[in-house]
Amino acid sequence: MAKEPIIALDAMGGDHAPEMVLKGAEIALVRFPQLKFQLFGQEEILLPLLEKLPKVRAASTVHAAPNVISGDMKPSAALRAGRNSSMRLAIDSVADGKADAVVSAGNTGALMALAKIVLKTMPGIDRPALATFLPTARGETVLLDLGANVECDAENLIQFALMGDAFARTVLGVARPLIG
Repeated sequence: MAKEPIIALDAMGGDHAPEMVLKGAEIALVRFPQLKFQLFGQEEILLPLLEKLPKVRAASTVHAAPNVISGDMKPSAALRAGRNSSMRLAIDSVADGKADAVVSAGNTGALMALAKIVLKTMPGIDRPALATFLPTARGETVLLDLGANVECDAENLIQFALMGDAFARTVLGVARPLIG
């Protein structure tokens, strides 16, 4: 990558947040030391934790987000009430071009709904898909959807393949990904 990638991080999302989110950022910096983070969350909680994680602190800027989307909040409620949440403000940072990607360990349904409304989908893509990558004997493989969509038709599967191809090329640097 030519520039330092900036990750907008929902620091308040997920079980045991923000401690586990910041520990995850610390682990990411071991593998990708060029990363920069925009941490969205409650400053009074984040700042003391960052004092114990100097590498994360040095790679991060903290952005105040007074609200948190709870794990049990319905996606429709998150769309209505989540404007000042750590998750929404992290997504907005990507939409505004201030960050390259958003990461949240929080409410998956809310994340998908907010991202679809704020960031939209790629042209020709009907629905977003969760993605992860796993190590293999020959490198890494990308898995898409991960059970997030209960009903998929053939067109959705083709779209997932296109998104997986784009992810493998841009994130993993695979010149010619195999799709299966």
